[in-house]
Amino acid sequence: MTESLRQSPLHELHISNGAKFAEFGGWSMPLVYSEGTLQEHKACRTECSIFDVSHLGTLEVLGSDALNAIQSTFTNDMNRISPGQAQYSHLLNESGGVIDDVIIWWIDDSLFHIMPNASNTKRVSDALEKFEGDFNYSEVTQARSVIAIQGPKSREVLGKISLELADVQRFHVKEIEYKSSILTAAGTGYTGEDGIEVSVPLSIAPVLWEELIHCGAKPAGLGARDTLRLEAGLPLHGNELSPDITSTQANMKWVVAMEKSDFLGKSAVEEELRTGNSRKLFGIKTHGRRPPRRNQLVTKGGMTLGEITSGNYSPILGCGIAIALLQSETILGEKVIIQGRRNEEEATVVKLPFYTAEKIS
Repeated sequence: MTESLRQSPLHELHISNGAKFAEFGGWSMPLVYSEGTLQEHKACRTECSIFDVSHLGTLEVLGSDALNAIQSTFTNDMNRISPGQAQYSHLLNESGGVIDDVIIWWIDDSLFHIMPNASNTKRVSDALEKFEGDFNYSEVTQARSVIAIQGPKSREVLGKISLELADVQRFHVKEIEYKSSILTAAGTGYTGEDGIEVSVPLSIAPVLWEELIHCGAKPAGLGARDTLRLEAGLPLHGNELSPDITSTQANMKWVVAMEKSDFLGKSAVEEELRTGNSRKLFGIKTHGRRPPRRNQLVTKGGMTLGEITSGNYSPILGCGIAIALLQSETILGEKVIIQGRRNEEEATVVKLPFYTAEKIS
């Protein structure tokens, strides 16, 4: 790791838990712990796992015009929710490509936390600067840690620590007292399982992490987080979403509120809806265990249909899975070939997601 990489406030605890680290968005983050990615993945699907996601950015936005600024900047419609709730949204460029996808926590009437991807915080703050009004924003990434508690037993584990934490419902946000400090918890996640994400003041973040482990949660790294989100068909910015891939190409038209008077990139989206898309995202399951990889070509009858944006081995399905950006006319159930450097792999085009939890509270 280079000295310039930022470290999580929980870095020393990860070392003591046997973590191996990798660079992610300018941060040195735990990739995997001693039990391995496969076991971490299965633990999240059956029990409770905790992930350090402190590398995500946090912009605090407040003021009488904070809501209007967010409405004019991002694609989704904040009027669909109310204070005490969270919303997923996109930030677009002039061509309709996705600069970033974010989660917005509406904490109080005029107080919001916007959570961009690790390397995109500056891009999001630059976009907010285009709006003039009575509001201000500041980056508070360095003042907190973010812990994701995920899995079917996550609320059981949280209930041993705080009944209030355990009671935070999906896409709701609540401030909760813990150890004489205030946590901000939201019913969000990136695994396809039930759970919450908690923004924790630096002074007590290690205490909460260790208490979660004591109550039965198992640490998991970014390796498992990626295989979990892939099974759940969730996009990764830079792969399924990018400045060259639009929301509708990513099958996420639902996140773009065309009824709003305006937002960044709206005219490009209107044009795209008029002309249609030549490509969109599909799921692909291989007939064997070999994991597909990003940028591999997907073909049929010698013709290129598109390429893989993310691929890996699915611990739950026991085969290779991938998300691929293919020609829009591609048909579900179609047999295709994934082109490798040395071998070809037979696969089938399937509907996303690959995995859905039986019950998410």
